[in-house]
Amino acid sequence: EVQLVESGGGLAQAGGSLRLSCRASGLTFVDYAINWFRLAPGGEREGVSCISVEDGSTYFADSVKGRFTISSDNAKNTVYLQMNSLKFEDTAVYYCAAAPSCALAQHMWYWGKGIQVTVPS
Repeated sequence: EVQLVESGGGLAQAGGSLRLSCRASGLTFVDYAINWFRLAPGGEREGVSCISVEDGSTYFADSVKGRFTISSDNAKNTVYLQMNSLKFEDTAVYYCAAAPSCALAQHMWYWGKGIQVTVPS
């Protein structure tokens, strides 16, 4: 059974940092890209970032470029989303998802349950 488990969310002040983790099991990690999406209250799901585990190529939404970084630890089957200079607008439930490549949400094969990130205004 494939499982993606997010951790590291919570409350952070504006300008602060959080690091989200997505640990994968039940799949061949290097065959996938790990994507991060977020869903804010009343908003639409947004693709935030992605990393191709095999070659390390990355993608960032314009809204997070320069503030978020993404990395993978293949030995731990884990992808990290480092979120710096957090803003109120980053408040959302963050989901990690896996697919053979970085892609839109409808092309994801597996999803985590999501984790809340809250940045008070």
